[in-house]
Amino acid sequence: MELNDQLIKLGLKVRELRLSKSLSQTDLAFKIGKDQPSINRLEKGKINPSILYLLEIANGLEIPVSRLLEDF
Repeated sequence: MELNDQLIKLGLKVRELRLSKSLSQTDLAFKIGKDQPSINRLEKGKINPSILYLLEIANGLEIPVSRLLEDF
């Protein structure tokens, strides 16, 4: 699987988990001190997030970071 495909898959996972928590992109962004466009880029696979960014996302979603990566 190419990097771009993996980033898209990760973004879809973040979106799925965010929606399961009934959070908008704006809600999640506010919880972790980011802006909504940043969350949008992540969910669309447009950025390659650092591990620290993934930790922030996981904390905002109140899940272990391993849930973001369990399908890889």
